[in-house]
Parts: sequence; structure tokens; C-alpha cells
Amino acid sequence: QIPIPSVPVFQPSTPIPERLEAVQRYIRELQYNHTGTQFFEIKKSRPLTGLMDLAKEMTKEALPIKCLEAVILGIYLTNNMTTLDRFPISFKTHFSGNYFRHIVLGVNFGGRYGALGISRREELMYKAPVFRTLSELIFDFEEAYRRCWHTLKKVKLGHCVSHDPHSVEQIEWKHSILDLDKLTREDFRKELERHARDMRLKIGKGTGPPSPTKDRKKDISSPQRGQASPHRRNSRGDRRPSGEKKPADSKAMPDLNGYQIRV
Repeated sequence: QIPIPSVPVFQPSTPIPERLEAVQRYIRELQYNHTGTQFFEIKKSRPLTGLMDLAKEMTKEALPIKCLEAVILGIYLTNNMTTLDRFPISFKTHFSGNYFRHIVLGVNFGGRYGALGISRREELMYKAPVFRTLSELIFDFEEAYRRCWHTLKKVKLGHCVSHDPHSVEQIEWKHSILDLDKLTREDFRKELERHARDMRLKIGKGTGPPSPTKDRKKDISSPQRGQASPHRRNSRGDRRPSGEKKPADSKAMPDLNGYQIRV
């Protein structure tokens, strides 16, 4: 029998870099999917909570995965590392007349950048969080592609992913799209650092992408607030200066009080 990899479990004292290495080992032990069959269907438009349910299923099935599945799994396995920022990084390269796409999960811990993922090539997945800037990390990937005879054409950068596994917001996969054919080397570096600065500002303000989580929570909790709503209606009715609207409120009062008694 083929052994099933064990999902890494951490002690609270385990340093984040060691946790990232353990997560990468687990992703590597699942192995790259060379079969040509996609075992897990991933729709990027799904809310985060749905993707996390899919990641949980991946850990149970323990089947070989590809790069996008590794990103979702990496998010799932690092959700409890709240001091770690995670964001998707997509690459488009050209080789021998064909275009190729790849994606990894960028990470930032203590101001140092790295990446989690899986690839056919060892140098195109895990990067320890040792890079001082985002541009250094991307340039390292570019050099790795060059050694594989690939030319980097585009880089797409997403914003930081929420640590809430029940969030209904969507992952922002391509906040910045950088076309290397249209950018000088210096402009490319500046755009990468601008994106890194934008992520820091959003984290500093405590705000991420517009999240429907709050709206969803309002809908879920509306029955509880509905029980208290008569009190608010009464207080608003008392504040209204209009004498024409008060009779309508007074008619509604007995029904509302009756509803409260029945409850």
C-alpha cells in the first residue's frame, strides 16, 4: 500500500519558517499529478470557504495535485498562521513556440518573502522566506525559468488572502498584471514594489478586498435582530415629528406587542 501523507500538526512554539517547511514537505509528498486527469475541480470564482472545504477533501483523498491545487492547499494549511501574509503569484512563460502558466502561493513573514507550491521543476515551487523584497523573489523565479529555457512574459499578483476559513469573499487572483514586454527592467521592479506597498497598506489599515462576509452575517443574524426590531421601530416612531405618521405607528403597536407576547 502507498502510505498516505500525514497533515502537519504544529506546536504553538514552532517557528513560522519551520511550519512552512513542513507544509511544503506535505505538498511535495502528495506528488505532482502527471496523469493528465484533474482530480479536483477548482473554480477561482468560488468563495474562500468553498475552496477550504475542497482543500480538506484533498487531505482526505491524498491524490497527486497540480500547482493551483497546491496553492489552495497551502492557504488551508497556513490559515492558523495569522502573522503570515499569503497572496497568489501567477506566471506566464514562453518556450519553443508555446505558452505555459504556473502559480504559487507567495508568503511574507517578518518582512521576508517566500513561496509555497508544486511544480515539475524543483526550483519553481518552494522558496524559503528569505527575500528582502517582492522583486527579489520574482527575479529569482525569473532566473529559475531562464535555466529551464523559458522566457517570463507576464506576472499576475493577487492581494492577501483572509485567514478566516469561513469567509465568503473571493480570492483576488490578479490585482496587478505586469506585462514584461511593455515594461523596462526598472519599471518592472517598481511595479512589484508598488504592489508590495499596496498590500502593506491594506494590512496596516486592517482592510482587505471588499468582503461580502459582513453582509452575509447580517442576513444570517437577521432573525435575532428581528425580535428586537419592534423596540427600534417604537423609538423611531417616538422621534418622528410628523403627526400624520404617528397614527400608522400606533395602529402597528398592538400587533407588535402581541407578537412579542407570543414569542
